[in-house]
Amino acid sequence: MIDHQLIDTYAREISDEKQTSVITGSAASTEKRYSILHQDYEDPNALRKLAGAIKDHTLHHLDRYLEQAESSLKRNGVQVHFADSGDEAKETVLKILQEREITRLTKSKSMASEEIHLNPYLTENGIECLESDLGEFIIQLDDDVPSHIVRPIIHKNRREIARTFQREGIAADYNDDPETITRRARVFLREKYMQAQAVITGGNFISAESGRIVLVTNEGNSRFGMAPSRVHIALVGIEKIVPTDRDLGVFLNLLGRSATGQQLTVYTEFISGPKDDSQPSGPEEMHVVLMNNGRSDVLESNCREILRCIRCSACQNVCPVYRQASGHAYRATYGGPVGAVLSPLLFGDQFPDLADLPKASSLCGACNEVCPVDIPIPDLLLRLRNKAKQEHIPQPGDVPMSPFATLATSPSLWRTAMTMSKAMNHLPIEVAPVKPLQEWLGQRTLPEWHGGDFRKWLKDRKK
Repeated sequence: MIDHQLIDTYAREISDEKQTSVITGSAASTEKRYSILHQDYEDPNALRKLAGAIKDHTLHHLDRYLEQAESSLKRNGVQVHFADSGDEAKETVLKILQEREITRLTKSKSMASEEIHLNPYLTENGIECLESDLGEFIIQLDDDVPSHIVRPIIHKNRREIARTFQREGIAADYNDDPETITRRARVFLREKYMQAQAVITGGNFISAESGRIVLVTNEGNSRFGMAPSRVHIALVGIEKIVPTDRDLGVFLNLLGRSATGQQLTVYTEFISGPKDDSQPSGPEEMHVVLMNNGRSDVLESNCREILRCIRCSACQNVCPVYRQASGHAYRATYGGPVGAVLSPLLFGDQFPDLADLPKASSLCGACNEVCPVDIPIPDLLLRLRNKAKQEHIPQPGDVPMSPFATLATSPSLWRTAMTMSKAMNHLPIEVAPVKPLQEWLGQRTLPEWHGGDFRKWLKDRKK
């Protein structure tokens, strides 16, 4: 959990500089996605439907495909580990490293590792764990957390980054030129790559058919990390399985376009296992940790469709609430519409603390329209709102509706209330009949009340 502020509170207090960074970055990504999808496909919606159907099929038969994936991975020389919880996943990774006396490693971007807070855990156990994705590297330097699935520093601008580099000694002087910032990071990181004994990555997809792990990046940092390291550990959620290599073509065509407006990410790697005798470099050992961490519970819920997610962030980019509040407002690893569904489900024991997230939506449906695997996010948000109601979890901003129900079902009371409603234009917020209503009105500027005018007009017209 990042912060206990509610989303509306966080959004009101967010700095103009941070909000501008988030709005500008997310809007640009949405426009690029729309342009390239409709440029390259006559009917991109048909491709979304196909991807959603493939994911649905996989989730319905996940037990079978997990067994097949395990068999294929082992056939490729990969050591497979299953972790039921986040703690078990961390302990498994640590055990692999300690048994091989590894104390230094690099790590490519992985939301699964963010989900279980792997970095601080390894650091506490004496292992130097350096993020090699440029955005994650900056997050690590600032002791921050990502605010976006694909662009972890969408909430920062180049001036902030330049100050960080100067403060941390990455740069001797302040320079906020993006090319200079990137070059300085590259010089620092390449030395770290050569010193590392292992590399940790995530996995965008695993083909059950061939046992290939697919990694997509735009910086090549996972490739740099693997080349000099003798051990490769991939931490992958169990929902990342796809049935066949052919299916990868569908998802890769959608992922790049949906995430960054590219036809394909700059580096798309298919990892079959540890290096063989014909390869001059690369890991001698490869481990895949298949992590559950609440996913089987989500699979059994009425919101299982959220496990189709391929972490493209398109729903974040298009969401008006996310643009105003940023990912940090969601108080968990995953922000935006996908996080409003996934986080309360994935961290089930924290559901009462996160039950307000599904209400952080106008239900405009934009998230569903851009989702490359056609997840009905608005429907899932409504199901979670109902879950909170059924479990009697109090919601921020809730206004008791029973008095309104009485008023609205009594014609005489309704007529009187509408006639008297103009008095609200002259009453201060503090005299609202109930405290939740006071809080609700305190956060909104309502239009002037004109109650009773229509009835008066209609009555005069009948004359």
